[in-house]
Amino acid sequence: MQHNIPEKIKKRLTFNSKSEQIRKILKELDINTVCESAVCPNIYECFCHGHVTFMILGNRCTRNCRFCGVSPITESIPPDPKEPNNIARAVKMLNMQYVVITSPTRDDLPDGGAEHFAATTESIRRLNPSTKIELLIPDFQGNKKDLQTVFDAKPDVISHNIETIPSLYPSVRPSSDYQTSLDVLKTIKDNGFPTKSGFMLGLGETKEEIIKLLHSLKNSGCEYLVIGQYLKPSKDAVPVKEFVPEAVFEEYKVIGKSIGFKNIFAGIFYRSSYLAEQLLL
Repeated sequence: MQHNIPEKIKKRLTFNSKSEQIRKILKELDINTVCESAVCPNIYECFCHGHVTFMILGNRCTRNCRFCGVSPITESIPPDPKEPNNIARAVKMLNMQYVVITSPTRDDLPDGGAEHFAATTESIRRLNPSTKIELLIPDFQGNKKDLQTVFDAKPDVISHNIETIPSLYPSVRPSSDYQTSLDVLKTIKDNGFPTKSGFMLGLGETKEEIIKLLHSLKNSGCEYLVIGQYLKPSKDAVPVKEFVPEAVFEEYKVIGKSIGFKNIFAGIFYRSSYLAEQLLL
C-alpha cells in the first residue's frame, strides 16, 4: 500500500452485518471483486452499504499496467462456466438494484472474454429483471466483433477507462494503446449506450494535458466521467507524483461540465464504480 499518505486520504475501516454478508456470499459462490483484487480504498464503505463490483474472468491480468493492484497472469485459465449464474445469484441475494461488472484484461482468450461478459449480463437479467447493469470493459484490443458481442447482451451502461494522459501510457500502461481506448468509447457511443470513462490524477500530468484529455474524451462520445486520485496499490507500482488538492478536482469538474459532459464525479476517493448509480441520475 501507499506510504506517507496525507491524513485526509486515509479512510477509516468499518464493518457491519452487510459487509459480513457480502464476504460470506463471495466466498460461498467463489466470486472475485475488483474491490479486493485492485486494493480499492472504498472497499469497507461500499461493502457496509451493500455495494460490490464483481470481477469476472479471474483475478489475474495479461497486461502490465503499472498503476494497478491486480496481479499478472501466469497461465491461461478458461472462464468459469458457473460464474455468470453465481454472480446473478449474488445480485439477487444482495437485492442489488444497480450492479457493475468488470474484468481483468484477458488477451489470452480468443474473444478477450466478450462472450463471458454477455453470458453474465444475460444471467443477471434472468434472475434480476429490474436490476440495472453497468459493464466496465477492457479494450478487447479494439476488436469490433468482440465489442458487438457485448452490445448484443444489452447492458444499461458501458464504461471503459482511459486511465491517464497519452504521454504517460508508455510508463503507466505500456501494454495498452490510448487511441484504441478512445476508439472503443466512440464505438460504444455509436451503438447507442450511455458511455462512461475514468482517469487518475497524481501520476505526473499537467493541467494542459488534462484539459486536452477532457476534450478528447468528449469528442469520442463519452458522456459520464470519473476522476480520482492515484494511490499506489503495491510496492512494484509506479509512485504517486502528487496528492492533488480537492480544489483541483473541482476545477476539472467545472471545466468538464462546460465542455459538455452530462455528469462528472471528481475527488480523491472516486473510482469507476464508486457510487456508480448516482453518477447517472
